Amino acid sequence: MSDDASTGEGGGTARPKAASTLRKPNAAALKGAIQLGIGYAVGNLSSKPDRDVLMQDFSVVETVFLPSEGSTLTPAHHFPDFRLKTYAPLAFRYFRELFGIKPDDYLYSMCNEPLIELSNPGASSSWFYLTSDDEFIIKTVQHKEAEFLQKLLPGYYMNLNQNPRTLLPKFYGLYCIQYSGVTVRVVVMNNVLPRAMKMHYKYDLKGSLYKRRASRKERTKSSPTFKDLDFKEMHEGLYFDPETYNALMKTLQRDCRVLESFKIMDYSLLLGIHVLDKRPLTRAGRCDSKKGQKVLYSTALESIQGTVKDPEPVVDDDTFGGIPAKHRDENLLIFLGIIDILQSYRFIKKVEHSWKALVHDGDTVSVHRPSFYADRFLKFMGTTVFKKAHALRGASSRRKKSSLYATKYASQEFLSSLKEKEENKKALSMDNLNETFGSSSKQPDLLPVMQDFTRNEEEQSENSEDRRDSSSTIALDDVLSSHQSDSELDVYLTHTDSPIPPGWT
Repeated sequence: MSDDASTGEGGGTARPKAASTLRKPNAAALKGAIQLGIGYAVGNLSSKPDRDVLMQDFSVVETVFLPSEGSTLTPAHHFPDFRLKTYAPLAFRYFRELFGIKPDDYLYSMCNEPLIELSNPGASSSWFYLTSDDEFIIKTVQHKEAEFLQKLLPGYYMNLNQNPRTLLPKFYGLYCIQYSGVTVRVVVMNNVLPRAMKMHYKYDLKGSLYKRRASRKERTKSSPTFKDLDFKEMHEGLYFDPETYNALMKTLQRDCRVLESFKIMDYSLLLGIHVLDKRPLTRAGRCDSKKGQKVLYSTALESIQGTVKDPEPVVDDDTFGGIPAKHRDENLLIFLGIIDILQSYRFIKKVEHSWKALVHDGDTVSVHRPSFYADRFLKFMGTTVFKKAHALRGASSRRKKSSLYATKYASQEFLSSLKEKEENKKALSMDNLNETFGSSSKQPDLLPVMQDFTRNEEEQSENSEDRRDSSSTIALDDVLSSHQSDSELDVYLTHTDSPIPPGWT
């Protein structure tokens, strides 16, 4: 031990390097152990009777050792000896049943063919594996994330019961593999972006603008994953019909409130965009093993639709469950889902936000308190990323409203003109009466009175000016200045609301 201690600086740095080399897992061995472990766990679970999920089921952890030579309980295999931990097996069995996943189909997807390793689009050190039928994603998670997911399961269970249609990740299993001094925890989830559908654009969006741009290394990839600032530069927004837009935003709002209630933040919206061209998809360009959808509510289009009682699995088609959208003159299919929800606002995240807020605007950094994060996330998605196709509908409604007002005023003017015509007709009828009755003693004495009235007005206009009401004076000046005829003046005076000054009658 003294020799080890006296090796100096060189000896001190050599050991960590050796240890890190030993702890680096072999990819083929890891994939084989994952498939074998999941196969054993699901097969062993089939012997347990179906029953309701109890609260204690969420905290259960089953452990089994699988030696390479096999045992009375485990099969022999050609991988290194490993230990398997299965978290909350009964609870996850319920989740799989809720989404219509049969045990045989689950085993076939997981174990029939080798897993496909995917490149990691995020900043974490997680590895991603995809099943050959495009149904499931297997992601490695850290110890804190696995621990948080297990604590989250009761609330997750309650939320899925109330709303199985969601853009939140759908968890189907949580496992831990330990071999050769390496501990790997993996979670099985739904696949958001189907491999058989080419994604012309991919985005990881948080609603944050602080350093949210794809790196140079990421941009050199054949299928890069861009970020928030890249989206604002490359797209002017994705347009949906109003019904789809409302359903999408309603789903996002509901999911964000669920995450906020669990004090979760720093999640992302994984967005895939497929640009439709005039050539239809051929069967050769698709995944032959994908004969039909195994998982209910797993496509993007299903996740934002209303609840349907006991729906049947959707037959596979050329859209793969994408949501129709438009960008300028391009027709698109949109695939999306909320990812990375296992980040709670712990003490370390609070420190990270405080430190970043010192050097930049605190409201723009990614890490933030859950309520603010959810509001900023929804605002960015609802105004910058997703938009209604009929954006001018509000303007047209305003035009309709103004046209209604114009019609109303026009009708009022029309009615007033009718009244004037009626008064003119009355005046004309009086003239006819004069002509008809002539010198008759029964002649109505109306028009002479009106004529005397106008004469009295002209004679007394100078003497009674001080006794006139100001409003009447203004009204008469306006009428006289407009050069109206005597009959029009008579009609105006007859219908004026101003009191008649004394001496005018």
